[in-house]
Amino acid sequence: MRTFLSVFTTLFLAELGDKTQLAVIAFAADGGNRWTVFAASSAALVASTAAAVLLGASLTRVFPVEWLQVAAAIAFVIIGVLLLRDALPAALGR
Repeated sequence: MRTFLSVFTTLFLAELGDKTQLAVIAFAADGGNRWTVFAASSAALVASTAAAVLLGASLTRVFPVEWLQVAAAIAFVIIGVLLLRDALPAALGR
C-alpha cells in the first residue's frame, strides 16, 4: 500500500497542468461526450503506463536500477536545460 500511495501521489502531482491534462481539457471543452473523453484518455494513460512498466522491468534485467535512475535524472536535467534555453530569451525580451 505504501508503494501505491507513493506512486499515486507523485504521478498525480506531476500530471497536474501537464500537456496530457491540457489536451484532455481541450477535448472535453470541444463539446465531445465527457465520458467518452474520460474513457479514451484513461485508456491511453493506462496503455502508456503499461508500456513504461514493461520497459522498466525489462531494462532492470540488463542494467542495475541505480544506472537507470541516474539515466532518468540526466534526461530530466537535459530536458530542463533545453526548455530553459528556448524559454529564457523570450522571457527576457530577446
